[in-house]
Amino acid sequence: MPDTYSYLGPAGTFTEAALAQVPEAVGQTWNAVNNVGQALDDVVSGRSVAAMIAIENTVEGGVSASQDALATIPGLRIIGEYLVPVNFVLVARPGTTLADVRVINAHPVAYGQSRRWVEATLPEHGHLPATSNVAAAASLLENDQADAAIAPPGITAHYDLEVLAENIGDNPNAVTRFVLVSRSTSLPAPTGSDKTSIVAELPDDKAGRLLEMLEQFATRGVNMSLLASRPIGDALGRYRFVIDLDGHVLDERVADALLGLKRFSPNVVFLGSYPRADKLRITVTERYDNDAFIDARDWLRGLTGGEPQ
Repeated sequence: MPDTYSYLGPAGTFTEAALAQVPEAVGQTWNAVNNVGQALDDVVSGRSVAAMIAIENTVEGGVSASQDALATIPGLRIIGEYLVPVNFVLVARPGTTLADVRVINAHPVAYGQSRRWVEATLPEHGHLPATSNVAAAASLLENDQADAAIAPPGITAHYDLEVLAENIGDNPNAVTRFVLVSRSTSLPAPTGSDKTSIVAELPDDKAGRLLEMLEQFATRGVNMSLLASRPIGDALGRYRFVIDLDGHVLDERVADALLGLKRFSPNVVFLGSYPRADKLRITVTERYDNDAFIDARDWLRGLTGGEPQ
């Protein structure tokens, strides 16, 4: 029986493009869902072996719904990350011209990332929000409330629409980072090009607490590629931090930093160590490599064991 993978649908979304990068998912059953919560619930319940969700965008920053879900739903692990370039096309029903466009259907994020092009090209347009990029395009065939839609490239493979304009995104370098989430607790071996994701809370709101948390990483030579604050929700001013670290939990410096963090933070959630999508090798100075930590432990063991120095 084939495995099932959940993703934010319907077919044609950027999330589907990310899932297509997973070799293990090719030829398996793909379940299109309506939101991140439903995708992760499929994983928790066992209906799916994994779910692909967006976690970060170079333009909009962190995806708060995904970060909050990973921080609060127990038993989930990130097992891989995938990058998808993000750009958009303007599509319409066959026979529609750019001059005919008065109302555009678009997801608010897609609309925001194409705003400069739209306002320069169609200064008198109206915006009709959609629940997803694909839903915006599909609505053109369901009703006539909008004349055109902002959608992902390739949407015409799924719907009988015509492309009025390509590459309308304001940032040609926009990329969305996706993560594949499962219930697996087994760790992949370190590759030298890895990332570790965690969530941590501060013990209280006294001055300097955030600095104390960050020192756990700085003093061990562990770089952070993401630091995002999210409200815990139980009181004003209470935040948790979603953190991505360069390295693997089996790297000595990362493991030592997490031990220090665990002593400091009342709640640490380990979300996983996994290969980086960009395959960038992590380099550290000699005093922070594995041998330096092993040598320091051996030195201390010798002291406590009475070995001559």
